[in-house]
Amino acid sequence: MTTLNTDNTQVDYVAEIKRLKKEKNAVILAHYYQIAEIQELGDYVGDSLQLAQIAANVDADMIVFCGVHFMAETAKILNPSKKVVLPDMEAGCSLAESCPIEEFKPFVESHPDHTVITYVNASAAVKTVTDLVVTSSNAEKLINQLPADEKIIFGPDRNLGAYINKQTGRDMILWDGSCMVHEAFSLEKITDLLKEHPGAELIAHPESEAPVLNIADFIGSTAKLIEYVKTAKAKEFIVATEMGILHEMKKVAPSKILIPVPVKDDYICNCSECTYMKMNTLEKLYNCMKNETPEVLLKQETIDLALPSINRMLEMSK
Repeated sequence: MTTLNTDNTQVDYVAEIKRLKKEKNAVILAHYYQIAEIQELGDYVGDSLQLAQIAANVDADMIVFCGVHFMAETAKILNPSKKVVLPDMEAGCSLAESCPIEEFKPFVESHPDHTVITYVNASAAVKTVTDLVVTSSNAEKLINQLPADEKIIFGPDRNLGAYINKQTGRDMILWDGSCMVHEAFSLEKITDLLKEHPGAELIAHPESEAPVLNIADFIGSTAKLIEYVKTAKAKEFIVATEMGILHEMKKVAPSKILIPVPVKDDYICNCSECTYMKMNTLEKLYNCMKNETPEVLLKQETIDLALPSINRMLEMSK
């Protein structure tokens, strides 16, 4: 498909991106929340854990990360000698932004006898004061590997942290951060949907608020939600996470009916879509690969301090 570029030239983005990928020995990593067209172009499509594992072993000269900034930073930390580019450098994360290093570091220092566990949805700077990085896919598994009496700080997502506390019986100190997408879901509208679709199952990401999780039939990471829809006997699913996941769900379970969860009335946008994730477009991806910019750059000190916490996660996840 040929499209008019911003400089008024005609560009077949799909064909050109595929050409540039070969020419530059590049690999495209795409998150499940990206637009469908980008997911289809990804060499690897996955959730945060899957993409981190792939990034650690990727064989390419250039990593093109179609996700948000903290994900590209993680890829750079794991591959400091490789060029890592992001289609839109402004593609951030509301959860990561809720945990600025200027505030998180003093918080950590005020609890010197605590192990610091950070959800991967955090900046590289925050990872420099972290002992162990986790994702929603492996958080419970990894935390269960630690001594039961170990004192823990968990950040930045309070909802995920509270869910893990409940599942593990821990009493982790939680940083007060959250994801705007998963806090936008309307419990009232979910209840109405369940009445309208009595055979449907509610599935939710653990970043969702406790009232949503309390009535969910299944709670899991992005990858686990996709696998559940594929294998579960139910025919209808009310999906409480970012809407980009529906593309992969429809591919693996074409016969299933998927219903995205509505947002609260006081939200002016459809916040079941992450505006940051949707900032990456085919045009931006093409220009990013063509010009090899914007490039994710980190100080060597940041990489050295952040890498052990990520490597620990990858080792404990085996």
